[in-house]
Amino acid sequence: MATNRKPATIVTTKGNVALPETIRRRHGWIAGTRLIVEDVVDGAFLRAVPVFAPSDPKDVFGSLKVRGRAKTLKQMKVGTKSRRS
Repeated sequence: MATNRKPATIVTTKGNVALPETIRRRHGWIAGTRLIVEDVVDGAFLRAVPVFAPSDPKDVFGSLKVRGRAKTLKQMKVGTKSRRS
């Protein structure tokens, strides 16, 4: 008879918690991953800190400097075709 045991861990005297490998692997949390800890009614909720701050296109549009003339649609299409060696 198989049991559906959920992964468990222990809080150390220093407050450290080791997350089970299955959970870390599922979420792609490698050593050094920063996690946000949110207090919820029946426990705590963990999620990875975003690598980049959220942004709005209007805040970043036009922020890169452009040199030279604008490319034509045809030039852009040629430049984005996959190249085979």
